[in-house]
Amino acid sequence: MIDIKTSSGKWEKFTAQIEQFLAADTIELTVEGEKVHGYRSPDSPALWIRDHSDILRGGKYFAQDMKSAVEVFAQTQAANGRIFDFIITTPEKKEAENWEKWVRVQVEADVEYRFVKAAFTAWQAAGDDEWLAGLLPNLEKALAYSMAHPWRWDEQYGLIKRPYTIDTWDFDYTAGRTKWLNFRITPDTFWGIFHGDNSGFYEAANLLAVMFRSVGESVRADYWSCVAEELRRRANQLLFNGRFYTHFYKLTPVKIDGVDEAEQLSLSTPMAINRGMATHEMAVAILQEYRQRKKNSSAFAEWFGIDPPFPDGIFGDEKLSGGAYINGGIFPLTGGELSRAAFEHGFEEYGLQTLEQYRTMIGETGETYLWYLPDGSPATEENSTSPEATPTDGWGSSAMLHAFLEGLCGIRDTEHSFRKVVCSPRWAVTDENEVEINISYAASEAYFGYQFSRRENGSEMRLKIRANNPEVDFHILMPQNFIPEAVFLQGRKKEFRLKQIEDSIYVDFFTQVSGGAEIVIKAKK
Repeated sequence: MIDIKTSSGKWEKFTAQIEQFLAADTIELTVEGEKVHGYRSPDSPALWIRDHSDILRGGKYFAQDMKSAVEVFAQTQAANGRIFDFIITTPEKKEAENWEKWVRVQVEADVEYRFVKAAFTAWQAAGDDEWLAGLLPNLEKALAYSMAHPWRWDEQYGLIKRPYTIDTWDFDYTAGRTKWLNFRITPDTFWGIFHGDNSGFYEAANLLAVMFRSVGESVRADYWSCVAEELRRRANQLLFNGRFYTHFYKLTPVKIDGVDEAEQLSLSTPMAINRGMATHEMAVAILQEYRQRKKNSSAFAEWFGIDPPFPDGIFGDEKLSGGAYINGGIFPLTGGELSRAAFEHGFEEYGLQTLEQYRTMIGETGETYLWYLPDGSPATEENSTSPEATPTDGWGSSAMLHAFLEGLCGIRDTEHSFRKVVCSPRWAVTDENEVEINISYAASEAYFGYQFSRRENGSEMRLKIRANNPEVDFHILMPQNFIPEAVFLQGRKKEFRLKQIEDSIYVDFFTQVSGGAEIVIKAKK
């Protein structure tokens, strides 16, 4: 549940629209007589673990069944730890068969870490430690597979590898050896290291450590924390070029004429920030790069699949021309990740501008698509290699909702059931003087919320917390020219510290909130 009231009234419609998009993207399957609930991509009728795991960031507030999709992928896990990409139980186009079909796309290297992320999000919303304890062996085995299988792990660099795909997509470059898109690994595969696989693995390893620690297994938690930090060090050293992450670090020499590959900025780049792999300094460089490209591009938004795109059709389909689909199309998914990263790293106005642009888009049309052409026209079945193009994209809309709730509203659950929360209201970057936000997980009814207000003369900010006894790290953005003199918690002075992130000033302090609390921040006169 998301319940929000603002003085402008504009964010209420925004969250309601995204809730409607996500409702349209739910998928119900029956597997061996058991019901499975998940979220589907707008361009495929199957249940993909990658789409599902990302869409859960928004879906966790509305879905009562958070477990069944994770369970069905765990039940079909291979002995070596491999996870299937997707399941489909209805006939696909040009198919008469109606069998249950499980698929692993061979060139994909991101499936296992997305499985771990989906499990974490399900546990976060459901709050079921017993369920988690039974699942942890599957999660650990999945990440161990990524570090052991010769198709997934590069021994020389100690990083995840994959065939030469566009970002995290599921077809690779073959230099014309196949008639259409290629999804299989062959002796002629061009290998390399893609930053998104490694930032995703880094995040998943850290989440696995959180989950192990929550059930008292500190040794396994410490192990996965160490794995994560060592991989982060290696990835940042090899893949960051000073401005952004190199799209594809080649292990097999190959040159593609017609594009400057060293300049290619790809969809998963801002994810490296939100997954924690990028340092703050790297995050700043990446955000500045996107802002610069926004100025220099004729596209309506800088939410590129990849920029600059590859030459038309070289991946085997003539529809993959520059600016179409993952080859340079404009993805709200990228925009949501950018907004979330901007809020976290001192670019709050940029984060807000991105949200506002998307809010206006969906408000005017009532639709949202997986991708758009650079001129702003949406994806269609005719111009996409995918089987469908529905106007209820849950992948991008959930990323935008995630940026809104964790970035602008600033409510971030760091474990499960809102037991440990980072509360970072950033309404000071807006014109809103009164905000009430309450969110809860449908699976457990765990909740957190607050009322925010500020005096028009700029002398005081108030925050009334509604919660069930969480530990809360407060990190509250101050308005420009607001110099905090004192913080009061339940009428008593509270020690605090000021933290500067770029040009932004935050008030930081920690407390246990029992039922509720009122915080008053007074400015120097």
